[in-house]
Amino acid sequence: MTLHVTGEVLDTKRTGAYRHLTLVAPGVAERFRPGTFVAVTLADSARLARRSYWIHQVRPVGGYGPALQLVVEPVGTGGAWLAGLPVGAKVELTGPLGRPFALPKEPVSCLLVGEDVSAAPLFPLAERLRERGCAVTLLVAGRDEAHLLSALEARRSARAVTVVTADGSVGQRGRVADVIAETLGRARAEVVYAAGRHDTLHAVAAAAEDHGAWSQTAVELPQPCATGLCHGCPLPVVGEDGVPRTVRGCTEGPVVRGDRVRWAELA
Repeated sequence: MTLHVTGEVLDTKRTGAYRHLTLVAPGVAERFRPGTFVAVTLADSARLARRSYWIHQVRPVGGYGPALQLVVEPVGTGGAWLAGLPVGAKVELTGPLGRPFALPKEPVSCLLVGEDVSAAPLFPLAERLRERGCAVTLLVAGRDEAHLLSALEARRSARAVTVVTADGSVGQRGRVADVIAETLGRARAEVVYAAGRHDTLHAVAAAAEDHGAWSQTAVELPQPCATGLCHGCPLPVVGEDGVPRTVRGCTEGPVVRGDRVRWAELA
């Protein structure tokens, strides 16, 4: 069930290049599943479409019940506005939205791959997987140290963590595509979850298929309405019947099987 509610900013803090916002949003946090997101209505909604943000965490806050945390990169009109909200500000939001990550029914070895701020939904996913007895390995990537999301938290969430930055400021220098095959083999992963840029997701999905693993990718697309009404987030896929088709990224996604996405057309 999706709700439209008025949320309130309970806390805001800067971490690296990002702003972490904790919001109370009655009913939304209780319905959260890893991989779902919220659509935030901006102050000047007459000129700007709503903005979608991954739900990064859900945590109890004394006196408020469960609250959700969003990670915002303060770029662009929408990101700058949301990141600049003070404690106590009211926010109109809709959620939880989208198709979440599917969890394995039996304990398996899992590799989670996250890049920049897109890694946000993988941390609650890691918690759910560990609760199910799964062995969790994390591959966290960023442009630089400032854009590396929650590297310390990653080490608490997984049995093994690989860190990659494009400039080499933390961990290995390079991209996800440079290390994914080796990391897959080392983790002996049977299931791979990924969130990042489209070229990164394509590389992860291809490597998982070569490795014989099943992949799920969180595909980010511009979402004018985020509810499926406007059909403004076309996602090219191959259906279960093998027939190419286009689905709505906000409702049939954002999480889809990596081997089902027509990556060349998406690019």
